[in-house]
Amino acid sequence: MSAKLQNKDAATNPRGIPFAPFVDKVEDYVSSRAEVDGTMKSFQEMISKYQFMEVNTQRRTAGLKEKVPDIQKTLDMVQFLHSRKPGSEPIETTFELNDTLYAKAVIPPTDEVYLWLGANVMLAYPISEAETLLESKLATAQQSLENCEEDLDFLREQITTLEVATARLYNWEVTMKRKEKAENGGDEGPADSRRTLPNG
Repeated sequence: MSAKLQNKDAATNPRGIPFAPFVDKVEDYVSSRAEVDGTMKSFQEMISKYQFMEVNTQRRTAGLKEKVPDIQKTLDMVQFLHSRKPGSEPIETTFELNDTLYAKAVIPPTDEVYLWLGANVMLAYPISEAETLLESKLATAQQSLENCEEDLDFLREQITTLEVATARLYNWEVTMKRKEKAENGGDEGPADSRRTLPNG
C-alpha cells in the first residue's frame, strides 16, 4: 500500500515539498477492505507531516514579516545619509537604545555607517557598500517571504487533498460493508465494528 502512495505522485513543489496523492478512484489504492486500515494510517501520517511543515513555515513567515520592515527601514536611513552632501548642516535626531530608552544624537555628513549583522556583531561599511548589502538582504528576505507564503498555500492544499482522500476511502469502506452485509443476508458478524472517520 505505501508503495502505491509513494509512487502515485512523485512531483514536488519548487522547495521540494511532495504533492499529496489525489484519490480519484479508491480502487487504485485498495483492492479489499483488509487494506483500508493501512491506507487510512498512511493518509493520517502524511497529514501529520504536512501539518508539522505548515507550523514551521508559519513561524518562519512570522519572523520574515518582522525582518523585512526592519531591513527596509535601515535601507531608507542609509539612502538618506547617502543623499546628504558634504558640508551639509548636521542633523539632530533620536535613536533607540532599547525598547523604552531613546537618546539624542547630532549626525554630521558621513561616508560610513555601522550595521548590525547579528550575534552581537557590528561592522563599519562605506555608505554605498552598505546600501548594496541592504538591498541584497531585502531582496532575499522578500523572496523568502514570498516562498513561505506560497508554501503555506501549497501545504493547505495538500492537507485538504488528503482529507478528501480519507473521506472517500471511508465512504468506499461503508459501501463495501453494506454490499457484503447484503450478500451475507444481513449478518454483519461480531467483528463488524463502526469506524469513526478521522478528523485529520
